[in-house]
Amino acid sequence: MIISILGIRGILLNRRNILIMSMPIESMLLAVNLNFLVFSVSLDDMMGQSFASLVPTVAAAESAIGLAIFVITFRVRGTIAVEFINCIQG
Repeated sequence: MIISILGIRGILLNRRNILIMSMPIESMLLAVNLNFLVFSVSLDDMMGQSFASLVPTVAAAESAIGLAIFVITFRVRGTIAVEFINCIQG
């Protein structure tokens, strides 16, 4: 629970750089992974451990896609500051 709160606090307080904002998201994924493992052991169920093995895979894919978006944004705009990226369109 504490890691989740620190992750939310990190996102809310570090609103200048997107790269720094993505680090608390990783810590929240770590908190979810830890919750899966703790409840899996306490309930004597293997499902939480199997989900816990999938979380790093999702985190790695999310980091790779996020880093690619950061690189493209930096090449196009010259900065990855949050103030200047308010007009991202799909």
